[in-house]
Amino acid sequence: MTDSTIQLGSIKKKNIGIATLLAFAMIPMSGFATDIYLPSLPGMTAALGISSSQAQLTLSLFLISYGVSQLFVGGLLDSYGRYRISLAAILVFFISCITIANTHNIYVIYAMRIIHGITIAAMVVAKRAFFVDLFSGEKLKHYLSLFTIIWSTGPIVAPFIGGYLEVSFGWESNFYFLAAIAGVLFLGEVIFSGETLQHAVPFHLGNITSIYTSMLRTGSFVLGILMLGLGYSMIMVYNMSGPFIIEHHFNLSPVVTGYCSLLLGLAWMVGGFTGKALINRPFTRKMNTNVVLQLLFATLLLLTLQRLNTLPVILFFAFLIHVGAGFTYNNYFTYCLAKFPKNAGIAGGLTGGLCYVIVSFLSYLITYVLPAKDGGNLGVSYLLLILASIAVMYRVNVLNKKNASH
Repeated sequence: MTDSTIQLGSIKKKNIGIATLLAFAMIPMSGFATDIYLPSLPGMTAALGISSSQAQLTLSLFLISYGVSQLFVGGLLDSYGRYRISLAAILVFFISCITIANTHNIYVIYAMRIIHGITIAAMVVAKRAFFVDLFSGEKLKHYLSLFTIIWSTGPIVAPFIGGYLEVSFGWESNFYFLAAIAGVLFLGEVIFSGETLQHAVPFHLGNITSIYTSMLRTGSFVLGILMLGLGYSMIMVYNMSGPFIIEHHFNLSPVVTGYCSLLLGLAWMVGGFTGKALINRPFTRKMNTNVVLQLLFATLLLLTLQRLNTLPVILFFAFLIHVGAGFTYNNYFTYCLAKFPKNAGIAGGLTGGLCYVIVSFLSYLITYVLPAKDGGNLGVSYLLLILASIAVMYRVNVLNKKNASH
């Protein structure tokens, strides 16, 4: 029944190269959807007459819907194909961006941001599965390890562009820009891409539930997702706090916010490249070293701020901490996605979904308890997340030793 609804493996061989580039181009869309309007958060609060927490909620709603959607979209993609679902998602995302840019109703924006999360989830999970469908072995491992590096182009480029868009045209222009990207991707997909699913899995809720249950009973897989959530929460806590610290506490412009986010986006990319370069080194040793260094940098940040409370100090230590976060994410993302190759859509959806659910709750909770008023609160936020990472890493080490003994 499922086989008759999709044309399995319909992508043309001559288009695989361009389709692969389009797939890589879609990976950073989640970062673009969150980061491009970071410099506009203070401006949005003024233009819409809302509080900073209401503006931050637009990020949290996106993260929650993006995360929860990934929990379910993987099963649909494994049953009904990647192509048509992702194509429809791009079109709906385009329409929702135009809607946000033409409303000043915060509740409409909330609704559209939830739709953003759902559509971006379909797009990104479909493209993760795209690589597992077409590649295998070392080539697949190579591509999977590139994911976090490619994804990091969003946090690097998006706020840099967003800062200039905010100053020149206002916060609405960020969403027109996102719509333009979606339009280009839609046309590229229509012309060059196609279906990559070779063997459709009939959509039986019971079977899919049993697959989810099996994955969630794999302790190392769940702990890997938790580490992903803790690592990315360090980035998101800065994303939600940084614009207010820079524009309110230090009285600087949104363009400066964009440059700062660009710098810290580069940190994430450096962490990803480092993770890829050290991919064959002993896993436990390199991850333990990484988290100890993060603890040292967070402690030094808090101590230095007692005597020298400046933006360069915050950025210097945040850069080092974000390198560590990128390193963590690269290693654990590759690990989690390669663990269940026969159910790539579900594994990718579960990994990304649970990660973003963890990130949405952790980042909003931390910024609510420790408001974005200065670098001190940001430093304490980093420290809490790093201490939690150490606790999880300890459990990972215990579990690995148990598995090795068996």
